[in-house]
Amino acid sequence: MSKRALKKYLASLPKPALEEQVMDLYERFAPVKKYYDFAFNPKEDKLIQEAKSRISNEYFPVKRRRPRARRSVAQKYIRQFRTLGMAPFLIADLMLFNLEIAQTFSREKKVPEAFYRSMLNSFTEATQYLVQEALLSDFKDRILSIYEEISIQEWPLKDGFNRAIDILDLD
Repeated sequence: MSKRALKKYLASLPKPALEEQVMDLYERFAPVKKYYDFAFNPKEDKLIQEAKSRISNEYFPVKRRRPRARRSVAQKYIRQFRTLGMAPFLIADLMLFNLEIAQTFSREKKVPEAFYRSMLNSFTEATQYLVQEALLSDFKDRILSIYEEISIQEWPLKDGFNRAIDILDLD
């Protein structure tokens, strides 16, 4: 069904039928419930803290012995928060937190090459997001600190990290 056809159909429904359909969607589909829960009661700080806790638990688990160190956990939260329309400042903070916790993990553990490739992707996405949302001035110190730590730890793929930092034009 096209958007136009949907608009026409919704316009033809009486208000009680429309309310009934929205309630049915809310009860049946978790993403719709999550959207309305966020729209009417955002609690952004609570959601960010929960996400940070889960990301931290990926690298430094509390209940299990071995860390999983999956980038996908952080990416899932970032994608979800962007879809919900959360404040860009909070999303950027979460992106940088993910990189910082990964650096702490790599300082303590030996990690495979794939880990560095995935962190390069995260770093590139974070720098692009900061430029896109005009948040560079707010996060300049943190991004530079992350970049310095990459140099200190001598992460491979240095050229990729250099290209990502070059788009920032930090002069």
